[in-house]
Amino acid sequence: MTTFGPGFLWGAATSSYQIEGAVAEDGRGPSIWDTFCATPGKVDGGDTGEVAADHYHRYPEDVAIMRSLGLGAYRFSVAWPRVQPLGSGAVDQRGLDFYSRLVDTLLDNGIQPWPTLYHWDLPQPLEDAGGWPERDTALRFAEYAAVVHDALSDRVTHWTTLNEPWCSAFLGYATGRHAPGRQDPAAAVRAAHHLLLAHGLAARALPGGRVGVTLNLTEVTPVSQTEEDLDAARRIDGMQNRIFLDPVLLAEYPEDVLRDLAPVTGFEHVQEGDLKTIAAPIDFLGVNYYSPVLAGHGTVPRPSAYVGSEHVVQHDGGRPRTSIGWEIDARGLSGLLIRLNRDYPEIPLYVTENGAAFDDEVHDASRIAYLDGHLRACADAMAAGVPLKGYFAWSLLDNFEWSYGYAQRFGLVHVDYATQRRTLKDSARWYADKIRGSAL
Repeated sequence: MTTFGPGFLWGAATSSYQIEGAVAEDGRGPSIWDTFCATPGKVDGGDTGEVAADHYHRYPEDVAIMRSLGLGAYRFSVAWPRVQPLGSGAVDQRGLDFYSRLVDTLLDNGIQPWPTLYHWDLPQPLEDAGGWPERDTALRFAEYAAVVHDALSDRVTHWTTLNEPWCSAFLGYATGRHAPGRQDPAAAVRAAHHLLLAHGLAARALPGGRVGVTLNLTEVTPVSQTEEDLDAARRIDGMQNRIFLDPVLLAEYPEDVLRDLAPVTGFEHVQEGDLKTIAAPIDFLGVNYYSPVLAGHGTVPRPSAYVGSEHVVQHDGGRPRTSIGWEIDARGLSGLLIRLNRDYPEIPLYVTENGAAFDDEVHDASRIAYLDGHLRACADAMAAGVPLKGYFAWSLLDNFEWSYGYAQRFGLVHVDYATQRRTLKDSARWYADKIRGSAL
């Protein structure tokens, strides 16, 4: 039997645009995802987050579900345009009041609130002014962080600044697959830096609590030991993992990544003192893991998310896949966690997202197998000395899955979007059993 111990934190995660709905209520301004969804052809099925899982109105029911599962923590995100509809300046108290009510309800049910300040829903006026490629957006983010901190810090102890800045920068500004849908590699590199700067500035604006950042990381292996394939793996690891890990934990950009990006940008946007700001002390690192990468040399359909890396592709590893098409390899999670503990200064780690989309709805044996395998990988990492402190399943609810719309279901809880009825899936009951026993 594998046990996680009494101090291990068990949770589930969501994000604002994916579940809240109520996009035009109580003063909320438009976000880049509202605009993106309204653009024909951007989201599968023409879906939008206008209603989503209606969590804005149904949060008491959702918190009751969390309590029934025995969750110790709930990781949610705050919608910036609900708090500051213009992205700066005037604050809408109604938006803050919603999150205050949510926090109170969680605490009343014995659940720790773990807010994330940014999960991709940038206020549209800030994008109109240039978005994340502009330095000013990082400054506005720090001001927004301070506003939310002032409203909730008397009850919130754990804060996450950003969720997956890789997606915001490279899917949003290089490939155009995510909002705001731009295809400008140089802008994407600037966006990555300014997101990191926003994290560092916000970390300073969140005194008195425990602060971290969440990165989507993966284990990268070469498809062969040829020089070309080894270089492909190095490049993908650089652009997926190290371009964020090294500034946050080491106060530097990797030299090889700077060389790879030299044809794209000269990094003039990096100002003196930025890296010191980005490396502001943090209390934990959030790790989002879904799938490994098997890297190699090949023909790349452009535009690529791996900016500056020509002829670098992901190969099929021949593993089982989820319904969204992502390969399943739990060993990649244990390998990643061990690598983080080996290559970087020791810091408490949390798996802040891990889960899978499958076509089965309520009787979801495939999801149970996925979660079981990845929790065993967490246990393996802990046995190897990794300071892993908690695990958040993605996701609590079926939700709006970004450019995939509602076709992909990641939830432990099934949502009938026509009626908004919630139904516990078999995986939710299984997860509750694991939480109660803290063992596999």
